Amino acid sequence: MKINLEHLSVRPVTKTEEPRYRELMQRHHYLGDLAKIGHTLWYVATYGEEWAALLSFSAAAWKCSARDRWIGWSYRHQYSRLNFIANNSRFLILPGWHSPNLGSKLLSLSQRRIQADWQTHFGKTLLLLETFVDPTRFHGTVYRAANWHYVGQTQGYRRTREGYNADDNIPKLVFVRPLQQDAQAQLSRSLLDPCYQPQSPKMMLTADQMKSLPDFFTEITDPRRAQGRIHPLPAVLAVATAAVLCGMRGYKAIAGWANDLGPKARERFRCRRKKGVGYLVPSESIIRDILIRVDPVELDSALQKWNAAFGQEDQSLAIDGKTMCNAIDEQGQQTHIMSVVGHETAQCYTQKKSVCCR
Repeated sequence: MKINLEHLSVRPVTKTEEPRYRELMQRHHYLGDLAKIGHTLWYVATYGEEWAALLSFSAAAWKCSARDRWIGWSYRHQYSRLNFIANNSRFLILPGWHSPNLGSKLLSLSQRRIQADWQTHFGKTLLLLETFVDPTRFHGTVYRAANWHYVGQTQGYRRTREGYNADDNIPKLVFVRPLQQDAQAQLSRSLLDPCYQPQSPKMMLTADQMKSLPDFFTEITDPRRAQGRIHPLPAVLAVATAAVLCGMRGYKAIAGWANDLGPKARERFRCRRKKGVGYLVPSESIIRDILIRVDPVELDSALQKWNAAFGQEDQSLAIDGKTMCNAIDEQGQQTHIMSVVGHETAQCYTQKKSVCCR
């Protein structure tokens, strides 16, 4: 089919269009449908009113030696900077729409807008795109034509619910596409540019800290009715606390961090397990409802106990204050949080909640 490429457009899929998107992806893509988990954006390419292609961008792969060598970052930097990368996890040109240069045109259109879309939906800056191509089916021609860089091959592992396995043992071709000229330099530098740094303390939780965190919240009074307790209170508070310790600020950011948790991390936080689905994390509305209603004195006491167990390495402390957006009580008062943070470990030792008139 010959089409005028200038009449193509790419836009995010709306909520009402998601069932159609998933049905088409399941029917026509050789890998089938991909669930919308964590940071994921679905795009549809339209030609007039008709759908011509589908694209999906998701969170970056945790480990990819070819990509990591190309960037040149250390493992320590990799952990905290993966959020600057998105993975083109699906690309499907629908039957009857294959045309010369169509694929590279669609990639170009999506590249032009994904930075703004990612910032709008997730509040994060994108610097780099990545994708993996099965060499038994494709050669990556469309990515090369769209100025993506071939950086090597994977080791043949694929990610599953249980971790990684190499059952298919088919190394994939790895392509990357910087979204700005200095992307590689920014990602590999020893100190991140201040404009990309989170404006809050950040730390990395160990597996033992994740496992122990819910124990400190078991004695806190649950403000919810018994019939409305879908997620255990200790699990919700543990996830929210861990997200804040890892640099998240605001309910949307905390919920996004929770959605990105892998199966093992969700199990460590003792999230609710649903048969056939796995471990479920609380939604943004549940996290907001609990954090607004939970007793601040009991919560503060629990956090102090956790810090007494794990926060013994700080020699100096910093005090910081934040105003919580949209946290308005019944009297119309705005909620403020004062935090005490350790300089060496970046751990939050205690937080005090107060309110004042707007």
